[in-house]
Amino acid sequence: MFLGDYRVEIVPDTEFRLDGGAMFGVVPRDLWAELAPPDERNRVRLNMNCLFVEAGRERILIETGIGDKWSQKQSAMYGITRQRPLGESLQAITGVTAEEVTIVVNTHLHFDHAGGNTKLDQAFGAAVPAFPNARYLVSRAEYEHAESPHERDRASYLPENWRPLRASGQLELMEAEYEVAPGLRMQTVPGHSRSMQCARLERGGRTLYCFADLVPTRAHVRLPWIMGYDLYPVETLEAKKRLLPQAAREDWLCLFYHDPDAPLCRLRDEDGKLRAFEALN
Repeated sequence: MFLGDYRVEIVPDTEFRLDGGAMFGVVPRDLWAELAPPDERNRVRLNMNCLFVEAGRERILIETGIGDKWSQKQSAMYGITRQRPLGESLQAITGVTAEEVTIVVNTHLHFDHAGGNTKLDQAFGAAVPAFPNARYLVSRAEYEHAESPHERDRASYLPENWRPLRASGQLELMEAEYEVAPGLRMQTVPGHSRSMQCARLERGGRTLYCFADLVPTRAHVRLPWIMGYDLYPVETLEAKKRLLPQAAREDWLCLFYHDPDAPLCRLRDEDGKLRAFEALN
């Protein structure tokens, strides 16, 4: 798919599962289960849909999925059903190898967004950068939060996903808003945390907006459907009330990072209610 002169591809990492109650917060199970049927352990299917952008000479990957540094017990807990490494999916979909990626961007450093930043080097028995020639960009505020996390999200921050990048000199700490490439901007949107960012790509008269964990799946387009994981749910609500109607009015392509079936959607206002419909291009 092209937005103007930029090539854009969705690169799914792997399916995994999280508790449905945590994913939908105060929404009653009878409601969310109709859209996201849980398994016998009350877990719902999710994926991690990374965004590849080829912008001139830059080959940019936004998010790196959950990674493959998991024990058998951890994989079972999260229901990880990996078919192939992210690097293989990237090459199969885009034709670009991990070595050819020039920029990696993390909206935040939770393990399901930054887990693929590094991989385990069996020879050294330690995590090393998975994209050896890339600059890794993350906001300074998010990095500082990851190093001193809140009690409620501490378990989501695994230092092996970013400290090897600092050691290699590849990690660059950015401002609350910055431009990755012409037309591609990162914007801090508080709610999930104080420092999570969303990506906005404007090219060729079109807009693609990556909602990260602000709106993780199509089901979360409903304004009060907010994850229990969010540290500041009222701020999540305010951001959704601001951004989602704009996305419908301006016909944005909306990327819902965790949607397992249709991550790229457009929104429509139907009798005052926003609905998400799969976007084919």
